[in-house]
Amino acid sequence: NDVQNIDLMNLAGFCRNCLSNWYREAANAEGVDLTKDQSREIVYGMPYGEWQALNQTEASDAKKAEFEARRPQDH
Repeated sequence: NDVQNIDLMNLAGFCRNCLSNWYREAANAEGVDLTKDQSREIVYGMPYGEWQALNQTEASDAKKAEFEARRPQDH
């Protein structure tokens, strides 16, 4: 929780949500039926809404602007 998803996106180009999407896609490709919520719970270690309530903070305008400038096409 020390690093917000927007920080990960700005620094690395992906975040926990991206990782959970890739995890779900790989599982589905192998015939494992995994939902978006299930893959997020695996990555976050708890239901996503619970993680958000406990850890997510509002991003600064500067971080939002940086994200928009670097935003990947699929986000």
